[in-house]
Amino acid sequence: MTMSLLPVPAAPADTLVPLDRAKAYAGASRSDRTRAAYSSALGVFVTWCREAGADPMPADPLTVAAYVAHLADTGRKPATIDLHVAAIAAAHRAGGFDNPTASEAVKATIRGARRALGTRQTRKAPATAETLRKMLRKIPDGPAGLRDRALILLGFAAALRRSELVALDVADLERVPDGIIVHVRRSKTDQEGAGQEIAVPRGAKLKPCEALDAWLKVAGITAGPVFRAVGKGGAVSAERLTDRSVADIVKRHASAAGLDASLFSGHSLRAGFVTSALAAGADVLKVMHVTRHTAVTTLQKYDRRARAFDDHAGKRFL
Repeated sequence: MTMSLLPVPAAPADTLVPLDRAKAYAGASRSDRTRAAYSSALGVFVTWCREAGADPMPADPLTVAAYVAHLADTGRKPATIDLHVAAIAAAHRAGGFDNPTASEAVKATIRGARRALGTRQTRKAPATAETLRKMLRKIPDGPAGLRDRALILLGFAAALRRSELVALDVADLERVPDGIIVHVRRSKTDQEGAGQEIAVPRGAKLKPCEALDAWLKVAGITAGPVFRAVGKGGAVSAERLTDRSVADIVKRHASAAGLDASLFSGHSLRAGFVTSALAAGADVLKVMHVTRHTAVTTLQKYDRRARAFDDHAGKRFL
């Protein structure tokens, strides 16, 4: 059986164009990364249904419940299961079908899987200010080194997500007397593209603006992508780095500094800023101005880590 992953119900010919536009807008409401993740997850679900002899679209709630159980039995993490369930739900909504994941049978199976597997996520280590100083000391000179230094420091100072960092163009950098205003055109929390502004001070220790200027000067970049591929001979291409490149750069320099690279990721820069800021006593709302988190509770896990030894209960006797 051949079928579209996001089918639409049969409709009169004069309504097909509006339905196609509605489907396109539904897809545009999500980031490219989310759409790719949903497409991949839905493809796995469709393949499983075909092998099980079940209809994937519209899917029966018991079919989805069985699929959730299959994911749990094969060792998928709760976060992965949630992604697959969300993809199935999105596909049914876009196709005009009832959402099978809203049934109690599916919800109960998800709850059971969470209890059996546990919901604790494996978090990567934050690249704090002290960690960055260790990494920066080992970064060599040259175009690639200057690029990596600028990327690491700007990603940290502006608490940028990987996708936001590599999406930056020179036009997104506004020079002001105290530093740089970074204009993020679109982000995870701003899918409509209203734009967000992040202030990056010049700094007296890590000096992120100075590192950025050094990279742009040596690369001769005056327009277009800020962070680009660098060839073995030091030639700077017009090709924009991918978000995967950010993780590779962080891991490579963490390893060079004698740290366990497996503990770090592209998100370590953003997490490192939050952890460092809270440990230094920064006001939570001021931190949120930089990170653009919309809920204070999101920062609690970082605050607990940053203040783990402050007034520790065992301080007087351990």
